[in-house]
Amino acid sequence: MFSPVFSINNQILKNIGQIEAAKAIIDEAPMIPAYEKQFQQEAIVRTVHYGTRIEGNDLTFQEVARLVEGHQITATDRDIQEVINYRNVMSYLEELWSLYDANMPLPEEKNIDTNDKKRPFFYSETIIKRIHQLTTAKIIPESDVGKYRHQQVVLKNTRTGEIAHRPPPAIEVPYLMTDFIDWINSSASQEIHATIKSAISQYILVAIHPFIEGNGRVSRAFAMLPLYTQGYDIRRLFSMEEYFDRNAEDYYNTIQNTHLLSSDIFKRDLTKWIEYYTQALAVELSRVKDKVQSLSRDIKLKQKLGGKQVHLSERQIKLVEYMQQFGGLRMPDAQQLLPMVSDDTIWRDLKKLVDSGAIEKRGSTKGAYYCLTNV
Repeated sequence: MFSPVFSINNQILKNIGQIEAAKAIIDEAPMIPAYEKQFQQEAIVRTVHYGTRIEGNDLTFQEVARLVEGHQITATDRDIQEVINYRNVMSYLEELWSLYDANMPLPEEKNIDTNDKKRPFFYSETIIKRIHQLTTAKIIPESDVGKYRHQQVVLKNTRTGEIAHRPPPAIEVPYLMTDFIDWINSSASQEIHATIKSAISQYILVAIHPFIEGNGRVSRAFAMLPLYTQGYDIRRLFSMEEYFDRNAEDYYNTIQNTHLLSSDIFKRDLTKWIEYYTQALAVELSRVKDKVQSLSRDIKLKQKLGGKQVHLSERQIKLVEYMQQFGGLRMPDAQQLLPMVSDDTIWRDLKKLVDSGAIEKRGSTKGAYYCLTNV
């Protein structure tokens, strides 16, 4: 059976420490906005945009956002289809995660005791093939969609034309995939930190290159499942794809250098790749943490509010952020901050914040000064 080769070095420990710290703050933040869905939607758009752009898609962030929201745009059919497909992949992952989170059996889990709330997630080749099917629908021949490749392929350096990676022969793909799935479902795999398991999963799928096309997107998408199902969904507010795209040279170089370590995929030392991957996740979660933290006072505020989370609209978030930056605001400040919003709406937003205990009002109505609650 496959058994990954890697070491835990100081950099990986540092990265995981940052991941755990960011996760704790995000999970415990006293103010998580009601428009959390908007945060999640933004993360989806970033994932779809950067996840397809790194593969050569030419659509802008704004165009992808419109497509994800269901609008029509003018672009090449392939670019549009790639974005639609990858959004469908994200929906599929959310479905798998929600079924597992709700402790409901997946189709492959008919014999698993659903009363065992600590049961491990059941990975399967069916899931990987379904991700590929969604990724490549209407892009590659139907006969290749969701099917392992039946021919040898090579990956070339687009600049030099040199062969950058020669995946294993097609005849070996089914056996390698079976070994990989057996490992990720094994008890030994359960002992590995979710972020490391995610990193290993992405690299192994990239290295096996089981499909004719779409392997990069499939591997990155599948690698989210170990995070989602082991408590590292982080409210699904993050996007690894953006980091990979913005650091594309390092991304591909790290993968390529790992390829060169051994002709045997399963004997390659994955330490450097895990180091890169955990750093990517640490950077992304730190960004999310900073955003969430900017909407939170401190743990005393959470205690003052009875431990509950304060749900804010986008307008209310702007008001709170202004108070955090300048110490407080008056109605004229709010009017400048929200020029397209009626005074009545602003009054209602401020009243809701006062009623929630997040801010306090000082002075008379017309000259009132609003500031974050003193704790």
